[in-house]
Amino acid sequence: MAANRRSSRRSSGTSRKPRTLARGKRSDASIQRVLILLILAIVVGIIIGFALPHVNDDAARLTGRYTATGTAAETLEKLPVQDGGAVEGYDRELFGYRTTDDDGNGCDVRDDVLARDMTNVVFTKRGSCKVKSGDLQDPYTGQLIHFKRGKTTSSAVQIDHVVALENAWRSGASEWDASKRLQFGNDMYNLLAVDGPANQDKGSKSAAYWLPTNGEYRCDYVARQIGVKDKYGLSVTTPEKRAMLSILHGCPGQSIPADQ
Repeated sequence: MAANRRSSRRSSGTSRKPRTLARGKRSDASIQRVLILLILAIVVGIIIGFALPHVNDDAARLTGRYTATGTAAETLEKLPVQDGGAVEGYDRELFGYRTTDDDGNGCDVRDDVLARDMTNVVFTKRGSCKVKSGDLQDPYTGQLIHFKRGKTTSSAVQIDHVVALENAWRSGASEWDASKRLQFGNDMYNLLAVDGPANQDKGSKSAAYWLPTNGEYRCDYVARQIGVKDKYGLSVTTPEKRAMLSILHGCPGQSIPADQ
């Protein structure tokens, strides 16, 4: 009988260790689950904090998302806000792009912009203003493009109207005379040499619907659009203005680029 009791105690003692280990493992698993849930809660909170101002205008105002400083923001506040501009009557040809030679060098504005915006520029011949090749550090994508003039290669670099012609038409250009439209269509202040596909993707979209994929250039891009619209007395839409302010919020003191 005594032997049986000792055997029973030994058996009971050995069975307690696995139960203790099991409880420890369950405790560790519970702690891990709590930590995972805590991390997920933090991540979700961060995502909501960044996304909410973009989704909800009231939240954006409360968080200061639409506040900005600098001459770009100050100029934007002076632009008229006009929603619902009509596109009726718009025709790209009305702006006469590439039909002028304001500096009298024998080339239209495309070659003038290519020569201005690219490096390592080579002209077709000595004394010519026609660009044969060059390197473009594309502001819209941030990529380096090696330009070479040719039927199948020239389109790699295109000239973008920073404020698109159709956008200008909706914003007030429909009321202009032919002379002012011609000036706008060939104004180098509103023209940039850029990546061809990026230019096609932009089309006539305003800042409310398209921005450069190169985030480092967005402040300058929006500031130039504001500068152009101010120069020509064009309006902005409510979504366009909000998008511009949202960008300028991230670059305090952003100035309007010089008109050169």
